[in-house]
Amino acid sequence: MDDYTEYVGYAASLFVLISFVMKKMMQLRVVNIIGCGFFIWYGFLLVSWPIIITNSAIVVVNIFYITKMVLVLKKK
Repeated sequence: MDDYTEYVGYAASLFVLISFVMKKMMQLRVVNIIGCGFFIWYGFLLVSWPIIITNSAIVVVNIFYITKMVLVLKKK
């Protein structure tokens, strides 16, 4: 494993950790998407399909809820 691979994994973990302490749901989901993006990158570097699939699914769920929040805000 290359050194940069570990750094991508650390960045992914950091972003996901930061998302857990956020109070605003929109910011939480955006930061979590960034963390998942790093995890997807990390998964490709390791050729680990469980990491890639799980984090891709989490991105889809986050986008779904962000879209739902935006639509609710537009109705107000």
